Amino acid sequence: MIEQLTVITERVDDIPVLVADMNRMGVAELLDEHFVTHGNWEGISLGRVATGWLTHILSEADHRLNQVEDWAAKRPETLRSCLGPDVHPEDFTDDRLAIVLDRLSDDASWAAFETALNRRTLRVYNLTPRRVRLDSTTASGYWTVTEEGLFQLGHSKDKRPDLPQVKVMLSALDPLGLPVATQVVSGEKADDPLYVPAIRQVRTGLQQSGLLYVGDCKLMALETRACLHAGRDYYLGPFSKVSLPEETLVAYLRPVWAGEQALTPVYRVHDDGRREQIAEGYEQTEAITTVWGDETLRWTERRLVIRSLSQARAATTALEARLAKAQTALEALNGRRRGKRRFTEVEPLRQAAEAIVQQYRVEGLLRLSYQEEMQERCVRRYGARPAETRIERTVRLQVSRDEEALRHAIAGLGWRVYGTNQPPEQLSLEQAVLAYREEYLVERGFGRLKGKPLSLTPMYLHDDRRATGLIRLLTIGLRVLTLLEAGVRQQLAEQGEKLAGLYAGNPKRATAQPTSEALLQAFNDIHLTMIQIEQQVHRHITPLSELQQKILTLLNLPTSIYSQLVAISPNST
Repeated sequence: MIEQLTVITERVDDIPVLVADMNRMGVAELLDEHFVTHGNWEGISLGRVATGWLTHILSEADHRLNQVEDWAAKRPETLRSCLGPDVHPEDFTDDRLAIVLDRLSDDASWAAFETALNRRTLRVYNLTPRRVRLDSTTASGYWTVTEEGLFQLGHSKDKRPDLPQVKVMLSALDPLGLPVATQVVSGEKADDPLYVPAIRQVRTGLQQSGLLYVGDCKLMALETRACLHAGRDYYLGPFSKVSLPEETLVAYLRPVWAGEQALTPVYRVHDDGRREQIAEGYEQTEAITTVWGDETLRWTERRLVIRSLSQARAATTALEARLAKAQTALEALNGRRRGKRRFTEVEPLRQAAEAIVQQYRVEGLLRLSYQEEMQERCVRRYGARPAETRIERTVRLQVSRDEEALRHAIAGLGWRVYGTNQPPEQLSLEQAVLAYREEYLVERGFGRLKGKPLSLTPMYLHDDRRATGLIRLLTIGLRVLTLLEAGVRQQLAEQGEKLAGLYAGNPKRATAQPTSEALLQAFNDIHLTMIQIEQQVHRHITPLSELQQKILTLLNLPTSIYSQLVAISPNST
Protein backbone atom coordinates (compact mmCIF):
# COMPACT_ATOMS: atom_id res chain seq x y z
CA MET A 1 0.00 0.00 0.00
CA ILE A 2 1.44 3.37 -1.08
CA GLU A 3 0.90 6.17 1.42
CA GLN A 4 0.23 9.70 0.12
CA LEU A 5 2.68 12.23 1.58
CA THR A 6 2.07 16.00 1.61
CA VAL A 7 4.65 18.45 2.95
CA ILE A 8 3.77 22.11 3.59
CA THR A 9 6.27 24.67 4.91
CA GLU A 10 5.54 28.17 6.19
CA ARG A 11 7.93 30.94 7.15
CA VAL A 12 7.19 31.96 10.72
CA ASP A 13 10.13 34.30 11.43
CA ASP A 14 9.25 37.18 13.79
CA ILE A 15 5.46 37.03 13.39
CA PRO A 16 4.75 35.55 16.87
CA VAL A 17 6.99 38.16 18.53
CA LEU A 18 5.29 41.07 16.78
CA VAL A 19 1.75 39.85 17.41
CA ALA A 20 2.49 39.05 21.07
CA ASP A 21 4.01 42.50 21.59
CA MET A 22 1.00 44.21 19.98
CA ASN A 23 -1.36 42.10 22.08
CA ARG A 24 0.47 43.28 25.19
CA MET A 25 -0.01 46.86 24.01
CA GLY A 26 -3.71 46.18 23.43
CA VAL A 27 -3.63 47.37 19.83
CA ALA A 28 -6.44 45.18 18.48
CA GLU A 29 -8.59 45.59 21.59
CA LEU A 30 -8.36 49.39 21.60
CA LEU A 31 -8.86 49.70 17.84
CA ASP A 32 -12.05 47.65 18.07
CA GLU A 33 -13.21 49.79 20.99
CA HIS A 34 -12.74 53.15 19.29
CA PHE A 35 -13.32 52.42 15.58
CA VAL A 36 -16.77 50.99 14.98
CA THR A 37 -17.15 48.98 11.78
CA HIS A 38 -20.15 48.91 9.47
CA GLY A 39 -22.84 46.29 10.04
CA ASN A 40 -21.84 44.54 6.81
CA TRP A 41 -18.30 43.95 8.05
CA GLU A 42 -17.44 40.26 7.81
CA GLY A 43 -14.53 38.18 9.04
CA ILE A 44 -12.16 39.00 11.88
CA SER A 45 -12.40 42.37 13.63
CA LEU A 46 -10.84 45.58 12.38
CA GLY A 47 -8.36 45.47 15.26
CA ARG A 48 -7.11 42.00 14.32
CA VAL A 49 -6.89 42.96 10.64
CA ALA A 50 -4.79 46.00 11.56
CA THR A 51 -2.58 43.86 13.82
CA GLY A 52 -1.98 41.37 11.02
CA TRP A 53 -1.27 44.14 8.55
CA LEU A 54 1.16 45.84 10.91
CA THR A 55 2.90 42.50 11.38
CA HIS A 56 3.34 42.27 7.62
CA ILE A 57 4.63 45.84 7.42
CA LEU A 58 7.17 45.39 10.23
CA SER A 59 8.27 41.96 9.05
CA GLU A 60 8.45 42.70 5.33
CA ALA A 61 9.16 46.49 5.35
CA ASP A 62 6.33 47.00 2.85
CA HIS A 63 3.08 48.91 3.46
CA ARG A 64 1.48 48.23 0.06
CA LEU A 65 -2.09 47.00 0.40
CA ASN A 66 -1.95 44.56 -2.50
CA GLN A 67 0.90 42.53 -0.98
CA VAL A 68 -0.74 41.44 2.27
CA GLU A 69 -3.29 38.84 1.07
CA ASP A 70 -0.63 36.82 -0.75
CA TRP A 71 1.65 37.05 2.31
CA ALA A 72 -1.17 35.77 4.53
CA ALA A 73 -2.01 32.96 2.10
CA LYS A 74 1.54 31.60 2.52
CA ARG A 75 1.28 31.59 6.35
CA PRO A 76 -2.26 30.46 7.23
CA GLU A 77 -1.32 28.23 10.19
CA THR A 78 1.05 30.79 11.67
CA LEU A 79 -1.54 33.56 11.51
CA ARG A 80 -4.29 31.34 12.91
CA SER A 81 -2.08 30.44 15.83
CA CYS A 82 -1.22 34.09 16.53
CA LEU A 83 -4.42 35.96 15.57
CA GLY A 84 -7.10 33.33 16.08
CA PRO A 85 -8.40 30.16 14.41
CA ASP A 86 -10.93 32.11 12.31
CA VAL A 87 -8.29 34.07 10.38
CA HIS A 88 -8.26 33.63 6.60
CA PRO A 89 -6.16 35.26 3.84
CA GLU A 90 -9.36 36.92 2.56
CA ASP A 91 -9.34 39.06 5.72
CA PHE A 92 -6.39 40.94 4.22
CA THR A 93 -7.64 41.87 0.77
CA ASP A 94 -6.70 45.36 -0.39
CA ASP A 95 -10.38 46.38 -0.21
CA ARG A 96 -10.56 45.31 3.43
CA LEU A 97 -7.32 47.12 4.26
CA ALA A 98 -8.59 50.28 2.55
CA ILE A 99 -11.60 50.22 4.87
CA VAL A 100 -9.21 50.06 7.84
CA LEU A 101 -7.48 53.20 6.58
CA ASP A 102 -10.81 54.96 6.07
CA ARG A 103 -11.70 54.26 9.70
CA LEU A 104 -8.32 55.38 11.02
CA SER A 105 -8.69 58.71 9.20
CA ASP A 106 -11.52 59.76 11.52
CA ASP A 107 -10.03 62.50 13.71
CA ALA A 108 -12.28 62.12 16.76
CA SER A 109 -11.94 58.33 16.90
CA TRP A 110 -8.18 58.53 16.42
CA ALA A 111 -7.81 61.08 19.23
CA ALA A 112 -9.75 58.82 21.60
CA PHE A 113 -7.78 55.74 20.54
CA GLU A 114 -4.43 57.49 20.87
CA THR A 115 -5.32 58.67 24.38
CA ALA A 116 -6.38 55.18 25.41
CA LEU A 117 -3.25 53.64 23.88
CA ASN A 118 -1.04 56.13 25.73
CA ARG A 119 -2.64 55.37 29.07
CA ARG A 120 -2.38 51.63 28.58
CA THR A 121 1.23 51.89 27.43
CA LEU A 122 2.23 53.95 30.46
CA ARG A 123 0.54 51.46 32.77
CA VAL A 124 1.72 48.22 31.14
CA TYR A 125 5.32 49.35 30.63
CA ASN A 126 5.48 51.30 33.91
CA LEU A 127 6.59 54.53 32.24
CA THR A 128 6.81 57.89 34.01
CA PRO A 129 6.70 60.77 31.50
CA ARG A 130 9.06 63.65 32.23
CA ARG A 131 10.11 65.00 28.85
CA VAL A 132 8.43 65.27 25.44
CA ARG A 133 10.06 66.13 22.11
CA LEU A 134 8.18 67.80 19.30
CA ASP A 135 9.26 67.93 15.67
CA SER A 136 7.86 67.59 12.17
CA THR A 137 8.87 65.94 8.93
CA THR A 138 7.59 65.78 5.38
CA ALA A 139 6.98 62.89 3.02
CA SER A 140 7.16 63.66 -0.70
CA GLY A 141 5.61 61.76 -3.58
CA TYR A 142 4.39 61.98 -7.16
CA TRP A 143 0.90 63.15 -6.24
CA THR A 144 -1.50 65.59 -7.83
CA VAL A 145 -1.93 68.92 -6.08
CA THR A 146 -5.57 69.92 -5.52
CA GLU A 147 -6.85 73.14 -3.99
CA GLU A 148 -7.87 71.73 -0.60
CA GLY A 149 -5.96 68.46 -0.77
CA LEU A 150 -3.51 66.93 1.67
CA PHE A 151 -0.68 66.82 -0.86
CA GLN A 152 0.72 70.31 -1.41
CA LEU A 153 3.96 71.98 -2.41
CA GLY A 154 5.87 73.46 0.49
CA HIS A 155 9.20 73.68 2.29
CA SER A 156 10.58 70.19 1.81
CA LYS A 157 12.68 68.48 4.47
CA ASP A 158 13.43 65.82 1.85
CA LYS A 159 15.10 68.43 -0.38
CA ARG A 160 12.43 67.87 -3.05
CA PRO A 161 10.55 71.19 -3.28
CA ASP A 162 9.36 70.15 -6.75
CA LEU A 163 7.21 67.33 -5.34
CA PRO A 164 3.92 67.57 -3.43
CA GLN A 165 4.21 66.49 0.17
CA VAL A 166 2.34 65.73 3.36
CA LYS A 167 3.54 66.94 6.78
CA VAL A 168 3.65 64.85 9.96
CA MET A 169 4.02 66.42 13.40
CA LEU A 170 5.22 63.94 16.01
CA SER A 171 5.35 64.27 19.78
CA ALA A 172 7.63 61.65 21.33
CA LEU A 173 8.30 60.64 24.92
CA ASP A 174 11.89 60.73 26.15
CA PRO A 175 14.11 58.81 26.49
CA LEU A 176 12.41 56.15 24.39
CA GLY A 177 11.39 58.28 21.41
CA LEU A 178 7.90 56.78 21.90
CA PRO A 179 5.22 58.58 19.85
CA VAL A 180 2.38 59.90 22.02
CA ALA A 181 0.66 62.28 19.60
CA THR A 182 0.50 62.50 15.81
CA GLN A 183 -0.76 65.21 13.51
CA VAL A 184 -1.12 64.76 9.75
CA VAL A 185 -1.54 68.06 7.87
CA SER A 186 -1.20 69.32 4.33
CA GLY A 187 2.30 69.84 3.04
CA GLU A 188 2.26 73.65 2.73
CA LYS A 189 1.55 74.21 6.44
CA ALA A 190 4.18 76.06 8.46
CA ASP A 191 5.56 74.32 11.55
CA ASP A 192 4.96 77.11 14.07
CA PRO A 193 1.13 76.80 14.31
CA LEU A 194 1.38 73.02 14.82
CA TYR A 195 3.06 73.19 18.24
CA VAL A 196 0.17 74.40 20.38
CA PRO A 197 -2.28 71.75 19.03
CA ALA A 198 0.42 69.11 19.52
CA ILE A 199 0.93 70.18 23.13
CA ARG A 200 -2.81 69.99 23.76
CA GLN A 201 -2.89 66.49 22.25
CA VAL A 202 -0.08 65.38 24.56
CA ARG A 203 -1.81 66.85 27.60
CA THR A 204 -5.02 65.04 26.71
CA GLY A 205 -3.20 61.78 26.08
CA LEU A 206 -0.95 61.79 29.14
CA GLN A 207 -3.14 63.72 31.60
CA GLN A 208 -0.05 65.15 33.25
CA SER A 209 1.50 68.58 33.75
CA GLY A 210 5.00 69.59 34.76
CA LEU A 211 6.55 68.01 31.64
CA LEU A 212 9.52 69.50 29.81
CA TYR A 213 8.78 70.06 26.12
CA VAL A 214 11.90 70.12 23.94
CA GLY A 215 11.98 71.35 20.36
CA ASP A 216 13.81 73.45 17.82
CA CYS A 217 13.57 77.23 17.40
CA LYS A 218 9.96 77.01 16.16
CA LEU A 219 8.92 75.78 19.62
CA MET A 220 10.25 79.05 21.02
CA ALA A 221 7.56 81.24 19.49
CA LEU A 222 6.17 83.43 22.28
CA GLU A 223 2.66 82.02 21.84
CA THR A 224 3.92 78.46 22.31
CA ARG A 225 6.00 79.37 25.35
CA ALA A 226 2.98 81.13 26.85
CA CYS A 227 0.81 78.05 26.21
CA LEU A 228 3.29 75.83 28.03
CA HIS A 229 3.79 78.19 30.96
CA ALA A 230 0.04 78.71 31.35
CA GLY A 231 -0.44 74.93 31.55
CA ARG A 232 2.27 74.60 34.24
CA ASP A 233 4.62 72.89 31.82
CA TYR A 234 8.20 73.71 30.84
CA TYR A 235 9.97 74.37 27.56
CA LEU A 236 13.52 74.14 26.24
CA GLY A 237 14.75 75.19 22.84
CA PRO A 238 17.08 77.52 20.92
CA PHE A 239 16.05 80.99 19.81
CA SER A 240 16.11 81.79 16.12
CA LYS A 241 17.82 84.90 14.77
CA VAL A 242 14.37 86.42 14.33
CA SER A 243 13.23 85.98 17.93
CA LEU A 244 16.69 86.82 19.28
CA PRO A 245 18.52 89.26 16.96
CA GLU A 246 22.26 89.20 16.37
CA GLU A 247 22.79 92.37 18.40
CA THR A 248 21.23 90.71 21.46
CA LEU A 249 23.61 87.77 21.16
CA VAL A 250 26.54 90.16 20.83
CA ALA A 251 25.39 91.93 24.01
CA TYR A 252 25.31 88.56 25.80
CA LEU A 253 28.84 87.78 24.59
CA ARG A 254 30.54 91.08 25.43
CA PRO A 255 31.22 90.13 29.09
CA VAL A 256 32.59 86.77 27.87
CA TRP A 257 34.97 88.45 25.41
CA ALA A 258 36.01 90.94 28.09
CA GLY A 259 36.86 88.09 30.46
CA GLU A 260 34.24 89.27 32.97
CA GLN A 261 31.93 86.26 32.66
CA ALA A 262 32.99 82.78 33.79
CA LEU A 263 31.80 79.84 31.72
CA THR A 264 30.46 76.51 32.97
CA PRO A 265 31.87 73.49 31.11
CA VAL A 266 29.49 70.83 29.84
CA TYR A 267 30.70 67.23 29.67
CA ARG A 268 29.45 64.12 27.93
CA VAL A 269 30.19 60.78 29.58
CA HIS A 270 31.01 57.97 27.13
CA ASP A 271 30.13 54.32 27.65
CA ASP A 272 33.69 53.63 28.80
CA GLY A 273 33.40 56.30 31.51
CA ARG A 274 35.52 58.84 29.67
CA ARG A 275 34.41 62.47 30.10
CA GLU A 276 34.59 64.78 27.10
CA GLN A 277 33.89 68.49 27.21
CA ILE A 278 31.39 69.32 24.48
CA ALA A 279 30.24 72.84 25.34
CA GLU A 280 30.56 75.78 27.69
CA GLY A 281 28.31 78.63 28.67
CA TYR A 282 26.56 80.70 31.27
CA GLU A 283 23.01 81.83 31.96
CA GLN A 284 21.07 84.96 32.79
CA THR A 285 17.39 85.73 33.25
CA GLU A 286 14.83 87.79 31.39
CA ALA A 287 11.38 88.90 32.57
CA ILE A 288 8.66 87.80 30.12
CA THR A 289 5.23 89.40 29.94
CA THR A 290 2.57 88.42 27.41
CA VAL A 291 -1.17 87.85 27.05
CA TRP A 292 -2.52 84.33 26.76
CA GLY A 293 -6.26 84.22 26.18
CA ASP A 294 -7.78 86.64 28.70
CA GLU A 295 -4.86 86.34 31.09
CA THR A 296 -1.66 88.36 31.35
CA LEU A 297 1.22 86.03 32.06
CA ARG A 298 4.50 86.95 33.71
CA TRP A 299 7.40 84.65 34.35
CA THR A 300 11.17 84.57 34.58
CA GLU A 301 12.90 82.94 31.63
CA ARG A 302 16.39 81.53 31.85
CA ARG A 303 18.58 82.38 28.86
CA LEU A 304 21.37 79.85 28.41
CA VAL A 305 24.24 81.27 26.35
CA ILE A 306 26.01 78.16 25.08
CA ARG A 307 28.98 77.54 22.85
CA SER A 308 29.23 74.16 21.17
CA LEU A 309 32.92 73.30 20.89
CA SER A 310 32.46 70.99 17.92
CA GLN A 311 30.34 73.53 16.06
CA ALA A 312 32.88 76.25 16.83
CA ARG A 313 35.72 74.09 15.47
CA ALA A 314 33.75 73.17 12.35
CA ALA A 315 32.71 76.77 11.73
CA THR A 316 36.29 77.97 12.24
CA THR A 317 37.60 75.42 9.73
CA ALA A 318 34.92 76.43 7.24
CA LEU A 319 35.70 80.13 7.73
CA GLU A 320 39.42 79.55 7.19
CA ALA A 321 38.65 77.61 4.01
CA ARG A 322 36.41 80.40 2.69
CA LEU A 323 39.07 82.98 3.48
CA ALA A 324 41.73 81.01 1.61
CA LYS A 325 39.49 80.62 -1.43
CA ALA A 326 38.54 84.30 -1.35
CA GLN A 327 42.20 85.36 -1.17
CA THR A 328 43.10 83.10 -4.10
CA ALA A 329 40.23 84.48 -6.18
CA LEU A 330 41.08 88.07 -5.29
CA GLU A 331 44.76 87.70 -6.10
CA ALA A 332 43.81 86.13 -9.43
CA LEU A 333 42.29 89.47 -10.42
CA ASN A 334 45.87 90.76 -10.81
CA GLY A 335 46.84 87.98 -13.16
CA ARG A 336 47.98 88.80 -16.68
CA ARG A 337 47.41 86.24 -19.34
CA ARG A 338 46.06 86.10 -22.84
CA GLY A 339 42.32 86.49 -23.04
CA LYS A 340 41.98 87.69 -19.46
CA ARG A 341 40.47 91.05 -18.70
CA ARG A 342 42.93 93.65 -17.42
CA PHE A 343 41.63 96.32 -15.10
CA THR A 344 42.63 99.86 -16.01
CA GLU A 345 40.37 101.67 -13.55
CA VAL A 346 39.83 101.26 -9.82
CA GLU A 347 36.03 101.11 -9.74
CA PRO A 348 35.56 98.00 -11.93
CA LEU A 349 38.26 96.22 -9.93
CA ARG A 350 36.59 97.25 -6.66
CA GLN A 351 33.24 95.87 -7.83
CA ALA A 352 34.81 92.56 -8.87
CA ALA A 353 36.63 92.27 -5.53
CA GLU A 354 33.52 93.04 -3.48
CA ALA A 355 31.56 90.42 -5.41
CA ILE A 356 34.16 87.81 -4.47
CA VAL A 357 34.08 88.88 -0.82
CA GLN A 358 30.29 88.51 -0.75
CA GLN A 359 30.43 85.19 -2.58
CA TYR A 360 32.64 83.66 0.11
CA ARG A 361 30.90 85.49 3.00
CA VAL A 362 34.09 87.02 4.40
CA GLU A 363 32.93 90.64 4.67
CA GLY A 364 35.06 92.68 7.08
CA LEU A 365 37.75 90.02 7.39
CA LEU A 366 40.04 91.14 4.55
CA ARG A 367 41.81 94.41 3.92
CA LEU A 368 41.67 95.46 0.28
CA SER A 369 43.78 98.24 -1.18
CA TYR A 370 44.08 99.41 -4.77
CA GLN A 371 47.22 100.71 -6.49
CA GLU A 372 47.19 102.49 -9.80
CA GLU A 373 50.31 102.17 -11.95
CA MET A 374 51.24 104.10 -15.08
CA GLN A 375 53.92 102.98 -17.51
CA GLU A 376 55.26 104.58 -20.69
CA ARG A 377 55.76 102.37 -23.71
CA CYS A 378 57.42 103.37 -26.92
CA VAL A 379 55.66 102.30 -30.10
CA ARG A 380 57.78 102.16 -33.27
CA ARG A 381 56.79 103.68 -36.52
CA TYR A 382 54.87 101.33 -38.76
CA GLY A 383 53.86 102.25 -42.24
CA ALA A 384 51.99 105.54 -42.19
CA ARG A 385 51.73 105.43 -38.42
CA PRO A 386 54.36 107.59 -36.76
CA ALA A 387 56.37 106.51 -33.74
CA GLU A 388 54.82 107.50 -30.44
CA THR A 389 54.96 107.05 -26.68
CA ARG A 390 51.91 105.49 -25.09
CA ILE A 391 50.94 105.62 -21.42
CA GLU A 392 49.48 102.33 -20.14
CA ARG A 393 47.47 102.41 -16.94
CA THR A 394 46.93 99.32 -14.75
CA VAL A 395 45.23 98.83 -11.38
CA ARG A 396 46.42 96.24 -8.91
CA LEU A 397 44.73 94.82 -5.80
CA GLN A 398 46.53 94.05 -2.58
CA VAL A 399 44.88 91.63 -0.12
CA SER A 400 45.67 90.92 3.52
CA ARG A 401 43.79 89.44 6.44
CA ASP A 402 42.41 91.65 9.20
CA GLU A 403 43.68 89.47 12.06
CA GLU A 404 41.86 91.43 14.77
CA ALA A 405 38.53 91.16 12.97
CA LEU A 406 39.21 87.46 12.30
CA ARG A 407 39.89 86.75 15.98
CA HIS A 408 36.68 88.54 16.91
CA ALA A 409 34.70 86.59 14.28
CA ILE A 410 36.10 83.25 15.48
CA ALA A 411 35.26 84.16 19.09
CA GLY A 412 31.62 84.52 18.03
CA LEU A 413 31.36 81.13 16.31
CA GLY A 414 29.49 78.20 17.83
CA TRP A 415 27.31 80.29 20.16
CA ARG A 416 23.58 79.87 20.54
CA VAL A 417 21.04 81.04 23.10
CA TYR A 418 18.51 78.60 24.57
CA GLY A 419 15.48 79.47 26.63
CA THR A 420 13.69 77.59 29.41
CA ASN A 421 11.30 78.31 32.23
CA GLN A 422 12.26 75.24 34.24
CA PRO A 423 14.03 76.14 37.51
CA PRO A 424 17.77 75.44 37.72
CA GLU A 425 17.30 73.02 40.62
CA GLN A 426 15.25 70.83 38.23
CA LEU A 427 17.26 71.48 35.07
CA SER A 428 20.86 72.65 35.34
CA LEU A 429 22.70 74.30 32.47
CA GLU A 430 24.58 71.08 31.77
CA GLN A 431 21.39 69.00 31.88
CA ALA A 432 19.68 71.42 29.51
CA VAL A 433 22.47 71.14 26.93
CA LEU A 434 22.51 67.35 27.13
CA ALA A 435 18.71 67.22 26.95
CA TYR A 436 18.57 69.28 23.78
CA ARG A 437 21.36 67.25 22.18
CA GLU A 438 19.16 64.14 22.36
CA GLU A 439 17.06 65.56 19.53
CA TYR A 440 18.23 62.57 17.50
CA LEU A 441 15.62 60.48 19.34
CA VAL A 442 12.71 61.92 17.41
CA GLU A 443 14.81 62.16 14.23
CA ARG A 444 15.50 58.44 14.52
CA GLY A 445 11.76 57.85 14.72
CA PHE A 446 11.28 59.85 11.52
CA GLY A 447 13.99 57.75 9.89
CA ARG A 448 12.13 54.57 10.76
CA LEU A 449 8.80 56.05 9.70
CA LYS A 450 10.00 57.15 6.28
CA GLY A 451 12.55 54.41 5.65
CA LYS A 452 12.73 50.77 6.62
CA PRO A 453 10.95 49.04 8.17
CA LEU A 454 7.82 51.25 8.07
CA SER A 455 8.58 52.57 4.57
CA LEU A 456 6.20 55.52 4.43
CA THR A 457 8.07 56.77 1.38
CA PRO A 458 7.36 56.13 -1.34
CA MET A 459 3.60 56.20 -0.61
CA TYR A 460 1.39 54.64 -3.26
CA LEU A 461 -1.91 56.05 -1.99
CA HIS A 462 -3.48 59.11 -3.60
CA ASP A 463 -6.62 59.42 -1.48
CA ASP A 464 -6.26 62.01 1.32
CA ARG A 465 -8.22 60.04 3.91
CA ARG A 466 -6.38 56.82 3.28
CA ALA A 467 -3.01 58.53 3.30
CA THR A 468 -3.89 59.99 6.71
CA GLY A 469 -5.01 56.57 7.93
CA LEU A 470 -1.83 54.92 6.69
CA ILE A 471 0.43 57.42 8.44
CA ARG A 472 -1.48 56.88 11.67
CA LEU A 473 -1.23 53.10 11.27
CA LEU A 474 2.52 53.38 10.74
CA THR A 475 2.93 55.44 13.91
CA ILE A 476 1.43 52.48 15.80
CA GLY A 477 4.16 50.37 14.20
CA LEU A 478 6.71 52.94 15.34
CA ARG A 479 5.44 52.49 18.90
CA VAL A 480 5.91 48.73 18.57
CA LEU A 481 9.53 49.12 17.46
CA THR A 482 10.27 51.68 20.17
CA LEU A 483 8.82 49.66 23.04
CA LEU A 484 10.38 46.40 21.86
CA GLU A 485 13.82 48.00 21.71
CA ALA A 486 13.46 49.89 24.98
CA GLY A 487 12.34 46.77 26.82
CA VAL A 488 15.39 44.76 25.80
CA ARG A 489 17.80 47.60 26.53
CA GLN A 490 16.33 48.17 29.96
CA GLN A 491 16.61 44.50 30.85
CA LEU A 492 20.23 44.37 29.67
CA ALA A 493 21.05 47.49 31.69
CA GLU A 494 19.45 46.10 34.84
CA GLN A 495 21.33 42.81 34.45
CA GLY A 496 24.59 44.51 33.48
CA GLU A 497 24.83 42.34 30.36
CA LYS A 498 25.37 42.64 26.63
CA LEU A 499 23.76 40.67 23.85
CA ALA A 500 25.96 38.81 21.35
CA GLY A 501 25.09 37.08 18.10
CA LEU A 502 23.15 39.87 16.38
CA TYR A 503 25.85 40.83 13.88
CA ALA A 504 26.31 38.67 10.80
CA GLY A 505 29.89 37.55 10.36
CA ASN A 506 30.84 38.63 13.88
CA PRO A 507 28.97 36.36 16.31
CA LYS A 508 31.09 37.38 19.31
CA ARG A 509 30.37 41.07 18.97
CA ALA A 510 28.12 42.13 21.87
CA THR A 511 26.02 45.22 22.48
CA ALA A 512 23.98 46.67 25.31
CA GLN A 513 22.04 48.84 22.83
CA PRO A 514 20.51 46.45 20.29
CA THR A 515 18.04 47.88 17.80
CA SER A 516 14.58 46.44 17.33
CA GLU A 517 15.44 45.78 13.68
CA ALA A 518 18.40 43.60 14.70
CA LEU A 519 16.34 41.81 17.35
CA LEU A 520 13.59 40.94 14.86
CA GLN A 521 16.16 39.95 12.25
CA ALA A 522 17.43 37.34 14.70
CA PHE A 523 14.17 35.39 14.22
CA ASN A 524 14.62 34.95 10.47
CA ASP A 525 14.50 31.45 9.00
CA ILE A 526 12.15 29.93 11.56
CA HIS A 527 9.87 27.58 9.64
CA LEU A 528 6.77 25.57 10.43
CA THR A 529 6.68 22.26 8.55
CA MET A 530 3.52 20.14 8.30
CA ILE A 531 3.79 16.59 7.00
CA GLN A 532 0.51 14.91 6.19
CA ILE A 533 0.47 11.13 5.79
CA GLU A 534 -3.01 10.03 4.81
CA GLN A 535 -5.21 11.64 7.49
CA GLN A 536 -2.45 12.22 10.05
CA VAL A 537 -0.56 15.53 10.28
CA HIS A 538 2.81 15.89 11.94
CA ARG A 539 4.10 19.38 12.75
CA HIS A 540 7.62 20.57 13.31
CA ILE A 541 8.99 24.04 13.97
CA THR A 542 12.61 25.11 13.75
CA PRO A 543 14.06 24.86 17.28
CA LEU A 544 14.75 28.23 18.85
CA SER A 545 18.43 29.09 19.21
CA GLU A 546 19.96 30.28 22.47
CA LEU A 547 19.98 33.83 21.12
CA GLN A 548 16.30 33.69 20.20
CA GLN A 549 15.37 32.27 23.60
CA LYS A 550 17.45 34.98 25.27
CA ILE A 551 15.66 37.72 23.33
CA LEU A 552 12.26 36.31 24.28
CA THR A 553 13.32 36.30 27.92
CA LEU A 554 14.45 39.92 27.67
CA LEU A 555 11.09 40.78 26.10
CA ASN A 556 9.23 38.93 28.86
CA LEU A 557 7.60 36.75 26.20
CA PRO A 558 7.20 32.97 26.62
CA THR A 559 8.70 30.51 24.18
CA SER A 560 5.20 29.07 23.87
CA ILE A 561 4.37 31.74 21.28
CA TYR A 562 6.39 29.48 18.95
CA SER A 563 5.81 26.06 20.48
CA GLN A 564 2.03 26.52 20.29
CA LEU A 565 2.36 26.23 16.52
CA VAL A 566 2.96 22.49 16.94
CA ALA A 567 0.80 21.97 20.03
CA ILE A 568 -2.22 21.01 17.94
CA SER A 569 -4.07 17.76 17.69
CA PRO A 570 -2.01 15.52 15.36
CA ASN A 571 -5.13 14.70 13.35
CA SER A 572 -6.00 18.33 12.61
CA THR A 573 -4.75 20.53 9.82
